[in-house]
This record gives sequence, C-alpha cells and structure tokens, in this order.
Amino acid sequence: MVASVPPVSRPLRERVGALRHVPSLLRLVWQASPGLTIASFGLRLSRSSLPILVLYVGKLIIDEVVAQSRLPSPGVSLGDWIGSGRLDILGGLVFLELVLAILADLLGRASTLVDSLLSERYSNFASIRLMEHATTLDLEQFESSDQQDRLERARRQVTGRTTLLTQIFGQVQDVLTVLSLAAGLLAYAPWLIVLIILALLPAFVGEVHFNAQGYRLNYFRTPERRQLDYIRYLGSSVETAKEIKLFGLNAFLVERFRGFADRMYVENRRLAVRRAAWGTLFAALASCAYYLAYALIVWRTVQGEFSIGDLTFLSGSFLRLRGLLEDLLLGFSQIAGQALYLEDLFSFFDVSPSIASPPNPRPFPQPLRSGIVFENVGFRYPESDRWTVRHLSLTLKAREVVALVGENGAGKTTIVKLLARLYDPSEGRILLDGHDLREYDLADLRRHIGVIFQDFVRFHFTAGENIGTGQIEDTDNRSRIQQAAERSLADRIIQRLPRGYDQPLGKRFNEGADLSGGEWQKIAIARAYMRDADVLILDEPTAALDARSEYEVFQRFRDLSQEKTAVLISHRFSTVRMADRILVLENGRVVEAGSHEQLVASGGRYAELFELQASGYR
Repeated sequence: MVASVPPVSRPLRERVGALRHVPSLLRLVWQASPGLTIASFGLRLSRSSLPILVLYVGKLIIDEVVAQSRLPSPGVSLGDWIGSGRLDILGGLVFLELVLAILADLLGRASTLVDSLLSERYSNFASIRLMEHATTLDLEQFESSDQQDRLERARRQVTGRTTLLTQIFGQVQDVLTVLSLAAGLLAYAPWLIVLIILALLPAFVGEVHFNAQGYRLNYFRTPERRQLDYIRYLGSSVETAKEIKLFGLNAFLVERFRGFADRMYVENRRLAVRRAAWGTLFAALASCAYYLAYALIVWRTVQGEFSIGDLTFLSGSFLRLRGLLEDLLLGFSQIAGQALYLEDLFSFFDVSPSIASPPNPRPFPQPLRSGIVFENVGFRYPESDRWTVRHLSLTLKAREVVALVGENGAGKTTIVKLLARLYDPSEGRILLDGHDLREYDLADLRRHIGVIFQDFVRFHFTAGENIGTGQIEDTDNRSRIQQAAERSLADRIIQRLPRGYDQPLGKRFNEGADLSGGEWQKIAIARAYMRDADVLILDEPTAALDARSEYEVFQRFRDLSQEKTAVLISHRFSTVRMADRILVLENGRVVEAGSHEQLVASGGRYAELFELQASGYR
C-alpha cells in the first residue's frame, strides 16, 4: 500500500529559508567551471539593459514619425525625403533598433549555449562529488532503507536541479532589467509599479504554497518511487528475464506497477488541478490590473499629458515590467520550491562516516607477526535488537589458513565485515598484531586485505578491468592481471573470449559476452589475487563451481596462501577439510575448533553437519 502523504505544515518562512542552500549550489557551480560562470553572468548583465533601450528607441521613432507627419511634405518620392535630410534622424533610430535586435539575438544564443555547457559541467562535477562522498560513508549508511531513500533523493537532485541554475541566473538578469524599466516608469508614473506589485502578490504566495506541497509529495513518495524503479527493472532486465518468463510473472509485475503508479498519479493530479485553478484566478487579477493601468495611460495621453511615443513606451514598459515582475515573483517561489530539494542533496553531503582513520594511524605490520584476535566481540546491526555475534573470541594466526563453518545466520560474513572494518564492534575489540584495528589507517588496512564476497559485483567492464579492480592502481598492468587470472584459473575462460582481456563482459552494453556463474566466480577470485594482500578472505568462493573446478581452485588457493593469513568461508566440507584449522560457529560464537580429523573424531556439531552432507552423496 502507498502511505498517505502528510499534510503540508511548513510555514512560508521555512520554505523561503530553504534558499540558504542557494549559495552552496552557486559554490558548486563556480567550482565546476569558473570561466563559464563568469561568462554566463557577463552575458546576462549585457542583456539586462537591452529591453529598456529597445523600448525607448521605439518611443523616439514614433515621436519622430508623428513630428514629421505634421510638417509639409518635401516631395512625393523617397529620394525627395532623403535629399531633404528629414529622414536622417528617423533612419538612424531604425538602424539603431536593428543593431539592438541583432545584438539581443546574439547575446541570447550565446547565453543559452554557455548555460547548457555550464549545466552539463555542474551535473558532472556534482555527480563526482556525490560518488566521492558516498565512498567515504559506512556500509551501515548504505544498508539502511532510510539512508537509501536519502541517497536516492540526492542522486535525483544532482541532475534534476540543473534547470535551477538557469532560473537563478535568469532571475539576476530579470532583476537588472526590472530596475532599468522601473527607472523609466518612475519618471512618468510611479503609481504603476505599486499597482503591479499589489496585483502580483497573490500569485507569488500561491506559487510558494504549491511548490512546498509538490516538494512534500515528492519527499514522501521516495520509497514508492524506488519500488516503481525496482519493478520496472524486474520487468525489463536481462538478469531477470528467464525467471519472469518461466514463472509467468509479467502480469503480476505489471499489475503491481500499475497499482503504485495509479495511486501516485491521483495525488499528483489532485495537486495539479488545484494549482491550475488558483493560478487561473491569480492570472486574471494580474490582467485586470494591467488593463486598468493601460486605460489610465491612454486617458492621460488623450488629455495631452503624454505623447504618442510616451504612450507606446509606457504601455510597452508596463507590459514588459508586469511580465518580468510576474516571472520574478513566480520564479522566486519556484526557486524557493526547488531549493527545498537542494536540502536532499546538501543534507547528504553533511552525512559523515563513523568509521574513519585515527589522527595518527599505525602502519599495517609487514609481515604480519602474531595475527588477528577477536576479544569478546559483540555486534548487532543498527536498529536491530538481535546480536549477530556476541561474546565472540577467536584467533587467526599469521600465515594460517582458517575455515569458518556454520549454518546460515551463524555470523560468518559478519566476522569478515568486522575484520575489514566495514563495521566496528558494538562491544569488545579486534586486535591486529596486538593493537586495536581502529588504530590503523583505514585505507591502508583495506589495501592489505583481499576479500571476495559470495555476492560479488559483476562489473560490466572488460575482463581485464574486472580483474584489475582488485588493485585499481594496476588496472593497466596487463602482466599482473594475467598472473592473477592464472592463479584463479580464470585465464582459461579469458582465452576463449573473442577479444581476450579486452572483451567486455555482461549483456548490459554492446558486444558484451556473458559468463556462467562459475566463470564469473573465477573472475572475482582473480580480483582477490590481484591485490596480493597479506590477509586473504574468500566468502563462499566456490559456490557456483562444479566439483572438479572447486577442487582445482581450492588447491590453488591453498598453494598460493603460503606466507599469508587466509580465511575461508564455505558450506562444503570437501573444501574446508584442507584448512589448517576449522572454527565452527553457532549463534555468533565459536563452539568448536580444530582440524577436520579432530572435529570429526570429537563427534560434536561439526561431525553432525559433516555426516549430514556426506550422506547426501551416498
């Protein structure tokens, strides 16, 4: 079900207060391209004075025409008029108006070009800032649904607010134009400006109100939008196509999408209808004010107070000023409304990680001497009352291959996340060569730990880049990539690809070659070998491999783990039996430890699990 949207409760002051984010936005724009920013403001400054100049030249032309029409004609032909010199002033004014028109067009096109380039530069720059900041956040801040909503809103604002830049720059230009037009009107009829402002205030307040409602609607619809995006992905993705067809899920997904979309449409339509109705009323009030002012100008012209040129100048200036002020007030309300969305972007930038390097970190010990010790470690995920691991104490000796065994939910993967400092313990501590893990530089620590999770990423890059991501600084080191592929047996797969290491993988892009689950897994294992880490961790590394490939991969892993500390997580006892030591986990605690032979002989939990698995092969 789609939850109802809470009523709008933000006062006008708070909505306008969202404009505090505009300076931050402008700083981002300046950082994206100082040159284009200066060019955009310079062009708009030049354009701002053109309307009053054009209107005034038009007034002079009309007055000159009226003046010449009252004098005796110098002749019937154009030559007579030109020869008399009576068209010199008029011709010069017309030529000046032509120059102004051409200049306005050139400046307008240049401004559009610069703004489009600046918007693209800003969008790219802000996207990079977003990705850079996201990489600093804790894993916890990605796994929370609330934080996912915040991240989703921030992603949308990176590209969705580029029109705001044009609006802000346009507002600056319109303000300057209004000042020039107002100066002209003040010289003739100051009361016109007061009349315009009084007529447009209702439209301004209405727009601010409805912009705030639109923001609230979008804010509280973020979870539903993510649902829609997810259902759209399920219904049109190559990764899900097989099961969608096999289980006949298309109608189900379409109906669920329609349900979410229709309920959101009803809310959007209700707001759009109310906005259109009130907007029509406010526009009618503004039109009445304009024609009242126009009638007064005409009357004063008839009385002889204004010339015909003054009439055209005042009516044109008033019409233009009315339009500009309307655009300014409505534009201001729209900017205030869009600034509410900037809260989503800059509040995300304000999120800071809790897991970070200390001020004076220790260097990672090379070589590792004593190993890694968990001392009475407890951990529970944020907003959860259940302890994933509790009172956990274990030792991973240097240059030892240790296997972690246990049923799902026993805490095996959590131990890996704690070891890589993707999370910090809720209680207890983890020691690396006798020092708390939190005393080491975070990036240095992770550089010396190679981890491949069961749900590894299938990058839709080339085969070489897929492996090279394990040590991103050596992505161009083909020799190292090939060595990593040989270690994981992925080289045999890559040799069969049409373009070898330059072959794009996956079906997302053109010319991509898809791999089987086991082949992808060997690519991922090569990624771990690429790092050549001091601590190597494989979480279910052979889950998608057949028995022969599994045996070959683990034998290779066993040989390559010499002089390294290695942790292996697997449900396959044929794999873990070759580890130096096996730790059996249950309810987040170590209940048994020893070699395969020792644990089988003890007849405990490991022996029970081993017998259950072995019986399936008899």
